[in-house]
Amino acid sequence: MRAAVCGSPIAHSLSPVLHRAAYAALGLHGWEYDLLEVDEERLPAVVASLDAGWAGLSLTMPLKQAVVPLVDEVSDFARAVGAVNTVVVTPRGTGAPGRAGVHLHAENTDVHGLLAALAEAGAHRVERGAVVGGGATARSALVALLRAGCPRPVVVVRSAQRAGELREVAARLGGEVEVRGWADLPSVLDADVVVSTVPAGASEAVAQVLGARPGAGPLLLDVVYAPWPTPLARDWGGPVVGGFEMLLHQAAAQVELMTRRAAPLAQMRAAGLAELRARAAASAAAGARPRPNG
Repeated sequence: MRAAVCGSPIAHSLSPVLHRAAYAALGLHGWEYDLLEVDEERLPAVVASLDAGWAGLSLTMPLKQAVVPLVDEVSDFARAVGAVNTVVVTPRGTGAPGRAGVHLHAENTDVHGLLAALAEAGAHRVERGAVVGGGATARSALVALLRAGCPRPVVVVRSAQRAGELREVAARLGGEVEVRGWADLPSVLDADVVVSTVPAGASEAVAQVLGARPGAGPLLLDVVYAPWPTPLARDWGGPVVGGFEMLLHQAAAQVELMTRRAAPLAQMRAAGLAELRARAAASAAAGARPRPNG
């Protein structure tokens, strides 16, 4: 069986390490999990090529919404969130109609990953929650806070269009959201939990506003896991949860959907942390090497 993570850029992804560790621990010999560099233009061809030899796909940016019209079924939950990160491939049966005899079911495991990561940090229930950013992962973060009991999460976005989309997500789930502009970014420090969904490249700018403040700040969950720590995580004035924990738990949920077996979380965590340490050591060694003149 085959599975893969798709996105662009994708070379940095830790998903293959996590899924391969799960397959090894489960004794699923012959199962493969690969990296596929796929943008929105190439995605339809990749989805159309899926057959009974595939178990599923993991999806990252920029594909979490682009995949929706390409599958046979989207779960009610993923449709409400407005973001998909998992496609599960199942056989339709011999001679059944459909693409290559398979059924493609789309799901969202990001919300599960966020909730599990927060719970491990002691945030089982959130009274005041805030999200920084307005993309597909921000939608999942908003839903996670609503599910953790936050009555009215705050989301800080740059785009007015994103504001409307986030209000629609909250309404579909029977909740409310308070959307604020970027000028109100410091207001997230009033929350108990802050989820940053900004990419690594934007972390420095956010850190300049929110970081290096005296006293104990709110719990930060930064969804970035590489490079780590991000400038925001490094300068944060309170407890920090890294994106690896979210990635681990959403990947474990994907393993269970694709293999129909309980995910070996301990083995997946050990493999992922070992890979991150190896990457950090390689990066440090590369930085320490003398550079040639010119």
